Amino acid sequence: MKKIITISREYGSGGRLIGKLVAESLGYDFYDKEIIDMAAQESGLSPDFIKKTEQNLSSGFLYNLLLGSSYSGTANGASSINGTQMLPLADQVFNAERKVILDLAKKGNCVIVGRCADYILNTSDEIDSKSLLNVFIYGNLEEKLKRIEDLYKEPEQAAKKTIQQIDKRRANHYNTFTEATWGDRKNYDIMINSSTAGIEETARLISEIAKHQ
Repeated sequence: MKKIITISREYGSGGRLIGKLVAESLGYDFYDKEIIDMAAQESGLSPDFIKKTEQNLSSGFLYNLLLGSSYSGTANGASSINGTQMLPLADQVFNAERKVILDLAKKGNCVIVGRCADYILNTSDEIDSKSLLNVFIYGNLEEKLKRIEDLYKEPEQAAKKTIQQIDKRRANHYNTFTEATWGDRKNYDIMINSSTAGIEETARLISEIAKHQ
């Protein structure tokens, strides 16, 4: 039985809803936007700031060091106190969310959506990999467009642009803060096209796999 399930997903694939249905089926706790409030308490940053910062600032500190970027003053969101350099704000947000995700995983019996949770938990010495199930959910463009049009009343062209922009931000964020590539099959235990089975059946399949692993 897998005690921790992470859900990575393409925008419009229904990944959040699928994750929620999996949690309900297994009697697990479900975490998505709730992580923002927890990270705010951890970091002292406001929930609204963290929400706006997620995936929008993708220049990680170590990544920029490799490129030779300078973090003087407030460049790239970095700050300093009494001349002592602090991490850029994007990194502060990531580190706060990382700690929250690890704490939640240690408790077990949970489904966590997004935020590089698959990589964070897979590379942590504190988490037993045998208790972890990493899932990536994708979908056909037509189905994703229809879902976004129905949910947010966006016309097709606007919905298509939104999908491209959000998936690009998710990929940039993941690729910067991890040593892996977003959507690469090597990072996940399961990759499912939600357009093939539908939302409910996809959730059922994940639940069954989690029960019997």
